Amino acid sequence: MKRIILLLLLLSLAVGGYFYYRSLSAGPTYSLMQAAKATQTHSMTEFERYVDIKSVVGNLIDQVADQSETLDNVIPRGFAFKQTLPLLKPQLTQAVRKEIQRYIETGSIETPLNAQSMGSLNLSVLGGMVGTVAGPGSQFKGIKYTREEGEQASIGLEISQPRYDTTLVVEVKMRKRGDHWQATEIANAGALIKNVARLEKQRLVGSK
Repeated sequence: MKRIILLLLLLSLAVGGYFYYRSLSAGPTYSLMQAAKATQTHSMTEFERYVDIKSVVGNLIDQVADQSETLDNVIPRGFAFKQTLPLLKPQLTQAVRKEIQRYIETGSIETPLNAQSMGSLNLSVLGGMVGTVAGPGSQFKGIKYTREEGEQASIGLEISQPRYDTTLVVEVKMRKRGDHWQATEIANAGALIKNVARLEKQRLVGSK
């Protein structure tokens, strides 16, 4: 009898472990990890399987435009085309995708985002915005939270910000796409801009 009970216990653990592994391998966190892995294996196809670049960049542009006045206090240069930025969304999205592809396929960005331009279309705004969140010395600290609601999920990524001696949480929205999940939005980009602007103001006041 004891042997039967032991075998049933081991079997239940094995089955439970299998389904737990399957749930992880099919979950949003796993898909986000696969996107990160794609940058290491230099596979743009795999990266786009797990990241909807058009959706992420388009939403980011909208949030940056909404926070243009706040952004002026974070990025040294002025936000010259804040009124026309939404109109430039298709060109800017395409330009950012090319930069991402160059980075994934080569492992480096020959021309940084803050120096790349296409005529009047300057990528320094997005480059500067990214720099406010992940500046020099910033490191990925871990996953702060994961929330799933049906076919949508939110993942909080904690990133250190040595410049302000703190950590910031970047919230990535994801959507179920059949057998995998895909990142579609950085949900709190606007809030991050406001937060960093506040921290920068405090730093400048403290340094006087």
